[in-house]
Amino acid sequence: MTTAIEFIVNKAQLRDCKFAPLLIPNQADLAEGHVVMKIHKFAFTSNNVTYAAFGTPMKYWNFFPTEEGWGNIPVWGFGEVTHSKVDGIEAGERFYGYFPMASHVCVTPVRVSETGFVDGAEHRQPMHGLYNQYVRTTTDPGYTAESEDAQVLLRPLFITSFMIDDFLHDNDFFGASTVLISSASSKTSYGLAFMLSLRADKRYQVIGLTSAGNRGFVESLGVYDDVISYDQIGTLAQDRAVVYVDMAGNGQLRSSLHHHYNDNMKYSCAVGGTHWDELSGAGNLPGARPTLFFAPAQIKKRSIDWGPGGVQTRLATAWHQFMQPVMSSQAPEKAWMHITHGVGEAAVRQVYLDMLDGGSAPNEGHVLTLS
Repeated sequence: MTTAIEFIVNKAQLRDCKFAPLLIPNQADLAEGHVVMKIHKFAFTSNNVTYAAFGTPMKYWNFFPTEEGWGNIPVWGFGEVTHSKVDGIEAGERFYGYFPMASHVCVTPVRVSETGFVDGAEHRQPMHGLYNQYVRTTTDPGYTAESEDAQVLLRPLFITSFMIDDFLHDNDFFGASTVLISSASSKTSYGLAFMLSLRADKRYQVIGLTSAGNRGFVESLGVYDDVISYDQIGTLAQDRAVVYVDMAGNGQLRSSLHHHYNDNMKYSCAVGGTHWDELSGAGNLPGARPTLFFAPAQIKKRSIDWGPGGVQTRLATAWHQFMQPVMSSQAPEKAWMHITHGVGEAAVRQVYLDMLDGGSAPNEGHVLTLS
């Protein structure tokens, strides 16, 4: 066995975190049907804070079990095979997928194909299959070595943005003329605003809600029709029918908006929990009852509506459009996101605590490694 390392957090107190040894089999100890991957890089965003905040009810803790009372936050990243006892998977191959915050991981590949495999570990089967897929980089049409950082940071977030946009359009925006998006500086939020801005049949106003400190950044993106700070909510016109996309998970904010609009709140969905420490129940709020948006459910619906490859084709087109302003290779100073790299235990811990406390700049993207 080889001693690796993992980063885990106290489920009951998220600021309580530590590094723990992780035993990983070497080639001689590896069981048939298993593969070991070294995790080369992973992203850490507000989306991962959401995973931690909803770790128990949404079963995020179940993907990579660890010590009793502690959890390993799932992250999106790239891993390279170091040992394999699975036909069709060789040492040195690189895969994109869902990983633990660790230096290594052992998986149980099934349904191996030229495009990748699914982790067939028994404990992962109750969760949605989307999270158990690992994509082989050599056959992924969207992969380039140069775009790895952007992919780990934005691909999973943008899928959510893309599907919320599609869901709202699919439901004719529930008759609303205004879309409110909280945590407007977050990557999932401005990905959604970007998609909404592209619609030729746009008949609605998109308003970004953000902190006073992030307002300038959000306005500079140019994808919101209006941007207001949280302390200005009382100035919003109450006679307009609205849908609210709650990326913040801030119960007080949700309540304020529902009471401000009353029956004009036509749809209210909770997507994330970037304000993780202010989560609260929906209660008996006026207007539409808040519901949880789950992207895989809309993906499943559209997979039927659009047929084989339909979701992937549309998503790929939108992804390439989105990458233009995000990375802005022609004018890097205008890029929406600037990537920073962190290596080692101290860097991982610091980024985690900063994100937990909302201390990361909105135009930063953190790519980390423990290997």
